[in-house]
Amino acid sequence: MASPPVPSTASSPRVALFVTCLVDAMRPNVGFSALQLLREAGCRVEVPSAQTCCGQPAFNSGDTRDTALLARRFIEIFEPYDYVVAPSGSCVGMTRTHYPEALADDPPWAERARRLGERSHELMSFLVDVMRFRPSGRRLDASATYHDSCSGLRELGVFGQPRALLAAVDGLAMKPLQGHDVCCGFGGTFCVKYPAISNAVVGEKATAIDGSGAQLLLGGDMGCLMHMAGKLKRNGSAVRVFHAAEVLAGRADAAIGEEG
Repeated sequence: MASPPVPSTASSPRVALFVTCLVDAMRPNVGFSALQLLREAGCRVEVPSAQTCCGQPAFNSGDTRDTALLARRFIEIFEPYDYVVAPSGSCVGMTRTHYPEALADDPPWAERARRLGERSHELMSFLVDVMRFRPSGRRLDASATYHDSCSGLRELGVFGQPRALLAAVDGLAMKPLQGHDVCCGFGGTFCVKYPAISNAVVGEKATAIDGSGAQLLLGGDMGCLMHMAGKLKRNGSAVRVFHAAEVLAGRADAAIGEEG
């Protein structure tokens, strides 16, 4: 359920930006884009320097003990803020949905996790559902298609929000993607444990992306985007891959140096 919008008479909400591991290590431009968008939406944004991994890889691998340790650390760091926002549906899905599960043997901490989860949001959803934000003055003369990542779509209900925001970008023509809601094959540790299956799944996804006729592939989760970008590049595709935040912030060109 979406949080109520912040009243126009209220002071600017204090928002903690959870950067996420992949953004920090592989595509910092996404973090800077998220920071810019949140500020444009009227938020007072802080990036807690003590933040670490949310524990999703450990949890997906069955290591509940270490997940619980990381969950407690995360909660302590981010509890003081009005909202926690991340440019990743999978990381927010972890903190909102799975922290209470990982902390089920410790009811006080599980309750703290639940309360923090109510104030934790994926970036696109937060901008639309909470801040009622619409970007202005953005232009990108290109065609694009959009992949809906599993966690964002199924755990958080993120679907219309990124499309509503991208509709405000002048010159951007959105093209449908066949199987837009089908897994790309990344699945966190799944692609490591089952590489052959993962490669077959992303192969089908790459074919659909090229078949869309779009110049750009957009999405909201770096793991999925990196997985698809790698396959497209190996296939010799000309499709460029960006996080939606980079386009919405007008920082797509700044990502070129991070692509390697």
